[in-house]
Order: sequence, then C-alpha cells, then structure tokens
Amino acid sequence: MQLKTGWIVSLAALVVLMGGGLAAVPAQIPPGKRAPSFALKSVEGASHALDAVKDHPMVILYFFDVESRPSQEGLLTLDRLTRQHREARLTVWGITLSPAQKVAEFAAGRGLGFPLLPDTSGVSDLYHARVVLPTVYILGPQLKVLDYFQGGGRTTEVMLTRLAERTLQARQPALARALGGEAGAKDPANTDARVVQGYAALKEGKLEEAAETFDGLAQKTGRAGAVGKEGLAAVYARQGQAEKALQLADEVTQKAPGRAYPHVIKGDVLYSQGRHAEAEKEYQEATRKEEAPPFQRAVAHNRLGRLNAAQARYPQARELYDQAVELDPYYVEATANKGVTYEREGQWGKALEAYKGALTLDQSDVFTAVLARKAQERLDLERDAARSRRVDALVKELAERYRQQKAAPVEEVDAWTSRPMVLSFVDMQERGGLADRDGFPIVLAEGLTEQLNRSGRVRVIERVLIERVLEELNLGSSELADPETASRLGRIMAVKLIGTGTLNHLPGASLLNLRLIDTETTAIPRILTAEVQPGPAFQKTFFQLSRQILETVMEKYPLRGYVVEAAGDEVMINLGAQQGVVLGTRFAAVEEQPPVEYKGRLLQRAQRTIGELEVTRIEPDLAYARVLEQDRPLKTDDKVQETGGPARETR
Repeated sequence: MQLKTGWIVSLAALVVLMGGGLAAVPAQIPPGKRAPSFALKSVEGASHALDAVKDHPMVILYFFDVESRPSQEGLLTLDRLTRQHREARLTVWGITLSPAQKVAEFAAGRGLGFPLLPDTSGVSDLYHARVVLPTVYILGPQLKVLDYFQGGGRTTEVMLTRLAERTLQARQPALARALGGEAGAKDPANTDARVVQGYAALKEGKLEEAAETFDGLAQKTGRAGAVGKEGLAAVYARQGQAEKALQLADEVTQKAPGRAYPHVIKGDVLYSQGRHAEAEKEYQEATRKEEAPPFQRAVAHNRLGRLNAAQARYPQARELYDQAVELDPYYVEATANKGVTYEREGQWGKALEAYKGALTLDQSDVFTAVLARKAQERLDLERDAARSRRVDALVKELAERYRQQKAAPVEEVDAWTSRPMVLSFVDMQERGGLADRDGFPIVLAEGLTEQLNRSGRVRVIERVLIERVLEELNLGSSELADPETASRLGRIMAVKLIGTGTLNHLPGASLLNLRLIDTETTAIPRILTAEVQPGPAFQKTFFQLSRQILETVMEKYPLRGYVVEAAGDEVMINLGAQQGVVLGTRFAAVEEQPPVEYKGRLLQRAQRTIGELEVTRIEPDLAYARVLEQDRPLKTDDKVQETGGPARETR
C-alpha cells in the first residue's frame, strides 16, 4: 500500500529514524544537482523529454496519484495559476504511476495547461517519488534541483510559498504574488507567504500595496513583527524616506539581530548619502547572517561584490557574485556583474562566457546582450592581428595629438558643403545609490552607438578606440565631465559632438542627464534627460534617446550641399551616404536674397526656398533626388539644405 497523504510524511520519517519494519524512504536528489534525464509520453501520446526543456527558466515535476485528494489539490492549484500567468513560462509536468485509463479519465474535460505523463519507465523510482505522494521537484536553470517536497496538506502550502519565492527570484512578481496569496489563503498565519506578496508588490512598484501588507505584519509580535517592519523599511527606502528607513531598520536589528536584510537596507541608504565605508560594513554584516529568504541574502552578496569591484578587488568581487548566484540561481545581475570584472581586467573571453551565462537565464535582458556584443567585438579585434596593430598605432597617434593639442587634419571642403557628422560617447559619472548592475555607463554608450549607427545619418566612433585612447591618456569620467576636456578629445579625433553626463541612481530607477558638447565651440546644443531602468523598457529608452539625438543633429546641423546636375524632375547633389544622406531625406533648394539697405546699413535677408527635393537613390558621395516642387528649374550650383524626412528610423 502506497503512503500518499500529507500526515503519513511524519510517520514515514519516524519509521526511517527508528529503523522500523517499513522500507526506508530513499533520499531525495539534493539541491544543486542536475535532475536525471528521462522521456515519457502524455496521455495524448505526445513525447516529452526533460532535456528538451533545459533552457526553460523553471520546471516543476509533480509526482502524484490520480486518486489522492492531496495530490489532486496541489496539481489543480498549479494548473489554475499557470494558466492565469502564461507569461511566466512556468513549465509543469504531472507524472504518475496511476493506470493510464484513470489518468485519461481525470484529465478529460479539465483542459489542463500542462501534460500528464503516465510513468512507464521507472522515472518515479529515479526521483524517489514512489512511497510518499505528492512529491514535487522545482528545477531551475539547466535543470538543477532547487527544492524538493513530499506530501500534501501543510507541505503543499510550504511548496507554494517556496515556489512564490522562486518565481520572485525569476522576475515574475505577478505570479509570485498569486502563489503567495494561494498559500496565505490556506493559512492566514503564513508569514512567509505574506512577505513574498509584499516584496512582489514592491518589485512591481505597487508601494501602497506593499506598505499595507508589511504594516499588517508589523502589528504582530515576534518574527512576523520583525519581518513586517523590515519590509516597511524597504518601502521607506524606495520612497526616498531615508531617515525613516534607517530608524526602522535599526529597530529590527536590535529586536531581531539575526535578520540579514535590515543591513542591506541600511547599506543602500548610507551609500546613497555618500557614506560608502559605513555602507560596506552593513553589507558585510548582511552576508554573515542567514535569517532571510535566499533572494534577500543574494542581494547582500551582490552589493558587497559591487563595492569590491569598484575598488578593483576583482577576485573578491567574483567570489561574492558566485555566492549570490548560489543563493539565487536566477540572479542575472550578479552573473553579468561577474562578466564586467573580467572585462575590466581585459579577459574578454571569460567576460563573454559570463554574459552568455546570464543570457541563458533571461534571453530578453537587453542590458546583458549589449555587454555580450561588446565583448564579442573585442575578442574579434584581438584575433585580427593586422587590425589590432592598426588600432594600436592609431591610439598612440591620437594620444600624442591630445598631448600636443593638435586637432585632427580635416579634408578641405567649401564653406557650405557639410562634412560627415561624427559623434562619440564617453563614460558617464555614476552618482547616488549603488545600482544592482555594474557597467551602466558602458551599456548606455554601446546601446546608443548601435542605434545611431543604424540610422545612417550619423557615424559614432567605435568605443574600443575611445576606451583605448582614454587608457593611454589615463583620463577618467570625472575629467571628461569638463566640457573643455571632452572638446579637446573630440577635436583630435575629428568628432563634431561628444556625449557625456551623469547617471543618478535613485531607489527604483536611474536618472540620466546626457549633454551633447560641440567640440569646435564647446557649446552644448542639447541636454537630454531620461529615466532609465534595465528591464523590458531598456530598448525603448535607447530608441527614444537616439531619436532625440538625431532630431538635434538635423535641427542644429542640417546637411548642406549643391546641385551637381539637374535633369527634368531629378537632380544630383554632392552629398551621399558618407555624409549621412539616407533614403527619404528631404532637402530645400535655396537661393540667397540681396540685402536691404536701411539708414546706411545693409540688412541680410533669409534665404528663399525655390524647390523641395526627396532623395530616392544614394551613392557614397552622391545622392539623387526627385523634385517635389520648384519655383524655377533647378540648375548646377544651386544650394540645398536638409529639412527632414521619414527615413530616420533607428530600430
């Protein structure tokens, strides 16, 4: 007779301990070990191989008995929640030793959102899931075992709570909140379930809901009251109420000295106030304490890793990042941060390996994808010996020009015809709090470079060249904040505009202040501001900023040239792809008007528009445009000036 219900878990464990007459319950597969491979067919006959879902963020193997009420309860709860939150990509398989006919009858008419797999090849034995049911394995990235549960009833509640914590780690706060609510409904006194709900709401930016949840816990005594006040301190910190956050975090550390997360909260507040040494002590204290969910303990290790990396203690930083990922296998930020430490040591192969590891956790992470592309480009440069030598020689030449304050030689052109619009970005200064992610300025510059180069209207200097020159000159972001220094750097590289500025990290977001500096005049034609968050909206931020930069270029530095030839309704102009002309660019044909004499002075008049053109074909140094309107037939040497056009897409 199988032992299938929740209360028998205790009996089975007791028998094992006492060496009684029942067979001992086999040990489960331990956390951290890869789940054994298998393949089974569903009741509908479809094949399901575990190795085929190794890249899924989370897999739940639910071993059950189709006639057991506790088994059914947990299974149907998971089905309802996964169907309500399909965006979470939570993979659930129900595996059973029950007869296939009974499984088919159970599944009929229920419309389950995941397969039921009759066990015909000993998978239940492989996973030690025959004696006590339900047995549940939660598998993380690359099918590593995260958690293991046996039995129904109270164990199902514990399983749902832990699953809520895991989905919160996996950046699925909505599902985490729902799972926490489900566990809390089964037991209103379940403090851990309510804690997950509160932090899920906080992660979603629902601060009032989070505060209400934590405040309810804070009214209680003992552990519940401590974690409630801890959560309220986190809400205050997110709201920017630093003193309230510090006061409440201090109260928790005094009444519950084993709690880890209050030290993280204090560290975050202190760092944002510029008290970095005090913040480091708080993070260190947090890593030494174990009373906290794994996702909170992981944050402490990541923060301390960031501080070590900032002081060039890269091996120590990597060790801390590894510890963070061991606690939270979904911690993309810590994995990518490890790559940045390798990047700063010039170990591009290891950096790329770390970035690829982070992308296996979240393929949609734009932040890491940008870092990975940069690392790949640097590796390609290192492998191309001839190109590498050319870059080395150019770097030394540019550095020498900077020291001698010699501008780059510029090809002589007439005063009217535009030269190519060349931009560059230099790293921005980071201020405020300690961001979860390292490499923010790198990613912003790289992302904008990709977007702008794709537009065709401007050309952005490769960051590898900028970085190498800055290394050669030993210039940091603080020196480049000076417009004169940035201007000098731009002139030696024949760059017209340089982008630099600051990133102010606030609770919940970062504020970008990006200044475009004209290297010839040191004027600032535009200052751009944006709220930046390294999440799903990051790509949209790149797109919006690049569009604003392009609009500035077109408004302040319109393309200008001459008609080379005119034939009927088509003209050839002396600008092409190299100068930034793209299909659809519109030009106005203009002519000078004689000045007006008034009281002995000659007053200059604005140019008169005599025609409208739209580019239809492009060559490197020439463009062909159809005439949309003309007051007179256009002719050779007529001036043209850019007025805009639809072809400014940078997606």
